[in-house]
Amino acid sequence: MLTFDLHLDLAMNALWSDRDLLVSIEEYRRSEDGMEGKGRGNGTVTLPEMRRGHVGLCVATVLARVRRGEGHGTGYRTHEITYGIAQGMLAYYRELERQGWLRMIRTGPQMRRAAEDWTDTSTGAPIGYVLGTEGADCIVEPAQLESWWSDGLRAISLVHYGISKYAHGTGTDGPLTDDGRDLLRAMDELGAILDITHQSDTSFWESLERFKGPVFASHQNCRALVPDGRQFSDDQIKALIERNAVIGPALDNWMLYQGYVRGQTPRELIHLKDYVDHIDHICQLAGNTRNVAIGSDLNGGYGYEQTPEDLNTIADLQKVPAMLRERGYSAEDVIGIMAGNAVRFFERALPPA
Repeated sequence: MLTFDLHLDLAMNALWSDRDLLVSIEEYRRSEDGMEGKGRGNGTVTLPEMRRGHVGLCVATVLARVRRGEGHGTGYRTHEITYGIAQGMLAYYRELERQGWLRMIRTGPQMRRAAEDWTDTSTGAPIGYVLGTEGADCIVEPAQLESWWSDGLRAISLVHYGISKYAHGTGTDGPLTDDGRDLLRAMDELGAILDITHQSDTSFWESLERFKGPVFASHQNCRALVPDGRQFSDDQIKALIERNAVIGPALDNWMLYQGYVRGQTPRELIHLKDYVDHIDHICQLAGNTRNVAIGSDLNGGYGYEQTPEDLNTIADLQKVPAMLRERGYSAEDVIGIMAGNAVRFFERALPPA
């Protein structure tokens, strides 16, 4: 079944971690034998593995953070540096396009064609991707957004962890900054899409009030199931549903299991059924299945050691449809959750030409 993944940090893995995403998952893992570091040897995503799992569409990110505070956190010193890093990630995607692995999607009609190309499993179509950011540190200032738009950037998140130039993010709480308000205005003028993932509660509500364009949450789970500020409350989810958003739950175990402790909680306690619980919760809040999608974040700085016990690679997303059907979801509902809802969202949200 065609799968649309709303959040994959493909270029981050290639450029930050020196990983070859064009090889089999077995070779990918063998290449890291004996290496230390989170996720090394346990990777879950390569482009051949995406093709094997029929993950034919995605939002692929550029990600580079400015370091906040003297010696605090990871990242780079200035926005100019993060712009250069992110442009290097864009260059990586462009090279994979040249080789036929990827195809950038800039418009609604392009999204529809890319989805149609994947209805035939024998076509060998490139993986279609919408270019997005995780955090907006790579946008030096709001006035630079038009240049990024010309490069194909369509989906923008204002913040990752901590406080950015534009908003308060995970682990903090506070409003948008003046630059954040200016960036949202610029996004509205261009027709950009807001990815509201990682925003703190106060920034979240201000963003929804100020931004008039399309909004989605690329990798966001439910606070009602796993209480934590990283997840969204039912009121936040309902507000996104009212905006016709799609919400993609993520597969990071600490977002799936209440009381999870990194490095201590056994992976065997968490299963894909816990992931489906978040999908189901959003559907119950909506009263239908049209606002939920897949937002795996499977290569977001960890490997299968931090995913459900019954997920080994991204291809195991194909186990989700049967689990949904077992809970009474119709074939049409399942097709929508796996890809159709996200395709419809972006077909409407992206510019017509």
